Amino acid sequence: QVQLVESGGGLVQPGGSLRLSCAASGSIFQFYSMGWYRQAPGKERELVATIAAGGSYHADSVKDRFTISRDTAKNTVYLQMNSLKPEDTAVYYCNTHPSVLQWGQGTQVTVSS
Repeated sequence: QVQLVESGGGLVQPGGSLRLSCAASGSIFQFYSMGWYRQAPGKERELVATIAAGGSYHADSVKDRFTISRDTAKNTVYLQMNSLKPEDTAVYYCNTHPSVLQWGQGTQVTVSS
């Protein structure tokens, strides 16, 4: 089964930026839309953004601040996060959309001064 490995998280001050990466161990983009999800402490996992051949989607909470992109040749999906807010603090995961693969370990994003 294809495995997903997220990276790029860290501690950043409010207003800062991070770029997350998600590397897939196989070529799946031609079969699936890909998505970034996040789970904050005590909350359910939520969809942040998706990307497919037809375009992309960003949740209202991150629109105009986050941008999803992908490099098909590298089997990698990215999430550029700008103007980060404390409420963006969460573990970020990637998966297909809808999610059909085993979840990876995620990458922690902490926005705090």
